[in-house]
Amino acid sequence: MGITGGIGSGKTLACTIFGKLGIPVYSADDRARQLIHSHTDLRRSILHAFGEKAFVDGVYNRGYMAEVVFSKRSKLEELNKLVHPVVVADYGEWLKSQDAAVYTLHEAAILFESGLHHLMDYTLYVDAPEELRIHRVTERDTTSREKVVSRIRNQLSADKIRSMADWVINNDENELILPQILRIHEQLINISYTHG
Repeated sequence: MGITGGIGSGKTLACTIFGKLGIPVYSADDRARQLIHSHTDLRRSILHAFGEKAFVDGVYNRGYMAEVVFSKRSKLEELNKLVHPVVVADYGEWLKSQDAAVYTLHEAAILFESGLHHLMDYTLYVDAPEELRIHRVTERDTTSREKVVSRIRNQLSADKIRSMADWVINNDENELILPQILRIHEQLINISYTHG
C-alpha cells in the first residue's frame, strides 16, 4: 500500500505506528536522500542538471536545492525525473525481500504526483488542516511560513488527493490517529487473508 501526506500532515507518525504493528515501511524520501549520495549515476545527473552548487564538499546541498526546486516548479519536476526511477528500482529490490509480510507500506511525499500510486494495490492519505501543517513545520524545522506555503503549493491539493486515495486518516488533533490506523490495519489483514 502507498501512503502519502502533505508536509506537516503526520505521514511519518502514521508510518511509525504501522511499523510498531510489524508492517515493513519503505520510506522513498529517506531512501532518495541516501541514493543521492550512494548512486553514482544519479549523483552525476544531478550535478549535470543543477551545477556544482548541488553538492558541497561531496555532500548534497539540501538548502540550496530546496531553494531552487521549490521556487520553480519545472526544476522540481526535473529533479523528480532524475531521482524517481532510481527510487522505484530500489523499492522493487526492497519489496522482493518482504515476502513474509502480510502487506507493506511505501511512504512517498509525491505518491500521486509521480504516478507511483498506479503500482500500489491501495493508497492511504494522511491529512491535516493547512494552518496546522504550517504551524507544525515552522516549529519543527524553524523555517519561515512563506517557505512552508511554497512547498505546500508545489504538491497536489488535499481535495484532489482525498478523492484519489482509498483511505484517508485525519490528523487534525480532534480525531485520534491510532484508532483510524488500527481500523485500516484490520481491513488490510482481512483483505490479505481473503485473497490469499
